[in-house]
Amino acid sequence: MKKIAIFAKVHDPRCRGVADELITWLEGRGLVPLVEAHLARHMGGRQGIAAEEIPALADMAVVLGGDGTLISAARLIGAREIPILGVNLGSLGFLTEVTLDELYPALESCLRGDFRVSERMMLRAAVEREGRENSCHRVLNDVVINKGALARIVDIETLVNDRYLTTYKADGLIISSPTGSTGYCLSANGPIVHPALECLTITPICPHTLTNRPIVLEADAEVTVRLISKHEDVFLTLDGQVGVELKCGDIVRVRRAEHRTRLVMSGSKDYFEVLRTKLKWGER
Repeated sequence: MKKIAIFAKVHDPRCRGVADELITWLEGRGLVPLVEAHLARHMGGRQGIAAEEIPALADMAVVLGGDGTLISAARLIGAREIPILGVNLGSLGFLTEVTLDELYPALESCLRGDFRVSERMMLRAAVEREGRENSCHRVLNDVVINKGALARIVDIETLVNDRYLTTYKADGLIISSPTGSTGYCLSANGPIVHPALECLTITPICPHTLTNRPIVLEADAEVTVRLISKHEDVFLTLDGQVGVELKCGDIVRVRRAEHRTRLVMSGSKDYFEVLRTKLKWGER
């Protein structure tokens, strides 16, 4: 590994400071840091590279910040499938589980080729309008259809592999990957799914019919949803970071993406320790 991409939560001064130290550390070992342009501007005019150009150049990525920063980088890296080392400068994250103290030992291990990777299934979400694909997105966590602040309950017709499932009457619908099960899905009473599994989860948000429960599907399933509510403000949200306004009759197709996100794992933690710590299990 020679070229190391650096992404960070640019508005956090701690992340900018760590990024500056990291660049010096990499250059001192004859490595090439690829600094994302937005981050470079916040670091006093360092030479930066457009975010969309970095994946084709990098052998590995280091993400400084929280889970949201890592999710954004994972969508950007997409098909390149390069290892991502997520470093959390605050509380422990579900995805950014490496601490600042572990950063340089973890990097040393990566450069030696001595590291574990967790391969995470991603989702592909395509929006169709009037019979044509209007947009297509790759996501790590979840695809969410939700109503606007003043909208009433929305009607969402849902099919699995072209077989009718039901028409949800709810505040919205979450289609999540195993990684996304500890995101919005969890707050909507969805199941926690181990990230090594291959599956899709459909979770209604505040369903009008209380027997509408979350359902777990095989990984190769295609979920098709059609918005049938009229005159409502409804949005498609991707990983909680990208939004698309939906119109009555729009169709959203969600299935497993062709590529995966490869996360470098901390050698000092396992998934269950992260769950216990984040969710405060056993503390009361």
